[in-house]
Amino acid sequence: MTRLSAAFAKPHPALVAFVTAGDPGRFATGPILDALVAGGADVLELGMPFTDPMADGPAIQAANLRSLAAGTTTADILAIATAFRERHPTVPLVLMGYANPMTVRGADWFADRCKEAGVDGVICVDIPPEEDDSLGPALRGAGIDLIRLATPTTDAARLPQVLDGASGFVYYVSVAGITGKQQAAQGSIEDAVARLKAATDLPVAVGFGIRTPEQAAAVARVADGVVVGSAIVELIGRHGEDAPRHVRAYIETLSSAVRAARKELS
Repeated sequence: MTRLSAAFAKPHPALVAFVTAGDPGRFATGPILDALVAGGADVLELGMPFTDPMADGPAIQAANLRSLAAGTTTADILAIATAFRERHPTVPLVLMGYANPMTVRGADWFADRCKEAGVDGVICVDIPPEEDDSLGPALRGAGIDLIRLATPTTDAARLPQVLDGASGFVYYVSVAGITGKQQAAQGSIEDAVARLKAATDLPVAVGFGIRTPEQAAAVARVADGVVVGSAIVELIGRHGEDAPRHVRAYIETLSSAVRAARKELS
């Protein structure tokens, strides 16, 4: 069993938490990741800062700019991942970002460095499944899960191609838009999760627009995972170096809600 499969095999849906590496500074990310774990996050997504984060809303765009202004490099991100793995040998860590930083030195180089750092999975926002050969084979060869995105516009004809070669979990982007702006209606999330689970045995995690414990609980009642990002990134932007304690307190509220939601159904 991999770290990711173990996280989704717990008796409650996985709480997946996203932060941007190097925000608010290159040496601040480690304590924030530790706070996420202490607060009850089951899977961590570490964003790779990029100059043109096309899928992200204002909060994560600002985090990317703060990180890049601090001088964060790919080497720094891999060092953060390596140090995290030493402190937390069982908690899954996923890198999320865009193609350029992942492929500029070659897909094999990136996959090998991920393996060395103890990274469990990769989400690449802007490489479609039709271009899988640009990164997918290298990741799979290194034993790294390639986590694919499905959206409200992923129709029945294209879904098999999205799922082909995917592993770890399926990330359902619940709105056709950028991060942090709005949340989809619960009914549409329920329908989409049911459709995805009928097509794959992979866990389905739902993200985009989830901010409150109530929203997290509603999604947890139907999905295998709940992804929260922009709200955490906003806390970091607001509190800077003092963010870890605020992040932990916030994650604790989400974790409690996710766990309680599944108990209601049992």
